[in-house]
Amino acid sequence: QVQLVESGGGQVQTGDSLRLSCAASGRTVSSYAMGWFRQAPGKEREFVATISWSGGSTYYADSVKGRFTISRDKFKNTVYLQMNSLKPEDTAVYYCAARRGGASTINGDLYDFWGQGTQVTVSS
Repeated sequence: QVQLVESGGGQVQTGDSLRLSCAASGRTVSSYAMGWFRQAPGKEREFVATISWSGGSTYYADSVKGRFTISRDKFKNTVYLQMNSLKPEDTAVYYCAARRGGASTINGDLYDFWGQGTQVTVSS
């Protein structure tokens, strides 16, 4: 079993940056694909970014491309989401997810483990 704990959320202004962390425990996630998703109030969960098990492949939602960067540190068993140039529409609860098998995907239903989420609020 894998436990995921997100951290790093907070309240910031438009244009600011935040770095979210997702620490995994229970077992190593070095062979897992990892993803970040978000859910704003009253909206469906949406894909943000994903990274393959090797870290060699990443993919982003169009809405965050060029502003967000996903990365992973296998030694720390941790995945990061660097968020720059934040906008009010980025306001949401951000969730980290892990998928066995290593193949990254934008489909949240294919992830096996989820964290509890961290709130990001961007004010104008």
